[in-house]
Amino acid sequence: MAWNEPGNNGKNNDPWKQGGRDQGPPDLDEVFRNLGKKFGGIFGGGKSSGNGGGASSAALVVVLIVAALIWAISGFYTIKESERGVVLRFGQYHSEVGSGIHWKPTFIDTVEPVDVTSVRTLRSDGFMLTQDQNLVRVTFEIQYRVFNARQYKFSVVDADNSLHQATDAALRYVIGHSIMDDVLTRGREVVRQNTRQELESIIEPYNMGIALVDVNFRDARPPEEVRDAFDDAIKAQEDQERFIQEAQAYSRELEPRARGQVNRVMQEAEAYKQQTVLKAQGEVARFEKLLPEYLAAPKVTRDRLYLETMEQVYSNTSKVLVDVKNGNNIMYLPLDKMLSSGSTNSSAGSIPLMPSRSSTDNSSQNRSTDTTRSTAVRSGGRG
Repeated sequence: MAWNEPGNNGKNNDPWKQGGRDQGPPDLDEVFRNLGKKFGGIFGGGKSSGNGGGASSAALVVVLIVAALIWAISGFYTIKESERGVVLRFGQYHSEVGSGIHWKPTFIDTVEPVDVTSVRTLRSDGFMLTQDQNLVRVTFEIQYRVFNARQYKFSVVDADNSLHQATDAALRYVIGHSIMDDVLTRGREVVRQNTRQELESIIEPYNMGIALVDVNFRDARPPEEVRDAFDDAIKAQEDQERFIQEAQAYSRELEPRARGQVNRVMQEAEAYKQQTVLKAQGEVARFEKLLPEYLAAPKVTRDRLYLETMEQVYSNTSKVLVDVKNGNNIMYLPLDKMLSSGSTNSSAGSIPLMPSRSSTDNSSQNRSTDTTRSTAVRSGGRG
């Protein structure tokens, strides 16, 4: 049935009790008054309460409801993916929550997010005294991350500050036990490793929930007043190292070459040794075979050895001198010229093989002349 439908003994069904045909908005005071009447008994009110007391009670209820809604809504919070939430109940550790949307009772629980994924950086520098009584300025950079949120928040008062102080202590200890040359030049890696080990040994008993990722040796330099002298010294050390490396490179280049030559000479000597031994063994075997033949026919064997030896000797020379028996002349045979002329005649196809008549006559004349000279010499010799 509609609100203002006629009927029902002249009454309407208006829930706001406005009556008639008035369709205006309801009176808020009347609404609060009705609510106050309903909940008045709860707060100690009754029928004897006045209109002012009912309105106050209604307003208080509304305020409480709104406050409760605000309190409930304010309890929702979000933890990021890289964070862990540390829940404190009345200031005391209660639990940890992961990433996502959570709810907490406001004014009862407090949530402190802690980043446990990102790598944090801490820098430490200052003037420090070395073992050899020199002053250097050293800069270190520490990279770390949090792996335990509860220990990070409650093991020490300020974990970051405690780590910074521990880094200074470890760095000064290591620098104090190192000489200046190691800090400035060749011993930087050793200083870095020793500093990391010392720092880990310092922070381990405190259980700060911090893990070291890396320790970087950024810079080390002397004071400005003596910086030029130190730069010259460092440059001289670098030149020394460069010369040493060049000498080592030259040595590495020269040594394999010398070893190769040694191996080659040794192989040649070994080959010559084997050749000589084999040749000697062959000569021995040959003479062992000749010995029975020599014993059987000494003269024939001796003549044959003589002829073979002379054949070997004459094969290596180009000049032959023949001593004519019962004569004073020595015949000379220019074999080198004869061989060269023979090769020339064989290579030139247009040159006739037979000598010409004029050349024959000339050669006959020359032979007669040589014979006359020889007779004259002989007669002179006999006279």
